[in-house]
Amino acid sequence: MPSCVKREKSGENSDVNSVPRQVIEDMYFVQSKNGNMEVRVSTPRMERYKNDSTKVEYECFPQGVHLYGYNEEGMLESEIYSDNAKHTTHFEEEKWEVFGNVVIHNFINEQLLETDTLYWDKYEHTIYTDCYVKMHSPAGFMQGYGLRSDEMARNAQLLKPFDAYGLVNGVEQVPDTVNFVGPRQPVIRHNPLKIN
Repeated sequence: MPSCVKREKSGENSDVNSVPRQVIEDMYFVQSKNGNMEVRVSTPRMERYKNDSTKVEYECFPQGVHLYGYNEEGMLESEIYSDNAKHTTHFEEEKWEVFGNVVIHNFINEQLLETDTLYWDKYEHTIYTDCYVKMHSPAGFMQGYGLRSDEMARNAQLLKPFDAYGLVNGVEQVPDTVNFVGPRQPVIRHNPLKIN
């Protein structure tokens, strides 16, 4: 009995650039230099893609990634984790993009940064974003838009900070922005009825 349904032919040409060339489950790797650990990465899933026409290669981490950075003495200095990530290599360029609940923890400076998207440029040795950022440190709390720092998050700087608070003797000091009328001003008494 003939069918009215058009069936797809098997063996059709498919775009090999749109499917992963390699998939690794529960991946863990270490990068070292001269015997010293530099970076440690763990992820539940890695998918590697390659575009043959543009020569762009990238890895996606759709289930999140944990990156651990070590200082020159081999001590764990910083940790970055996120819900999703992408690592791209194109000729001499290498970049990481992490996005979705990004948390950066610098253990030495005791800083914790939270944002939605973060970029790392290997050759510039910088991390940066233009998104909203929350920064916690022993000195207090800051928030703002945009962040620039070295790749270990040692000297993170907010580009457009707003509404921060500080810690004074371990006690949180939050400015009351609703009822704040400014510092107490000295009262200057004038006698408007005095006639000369």
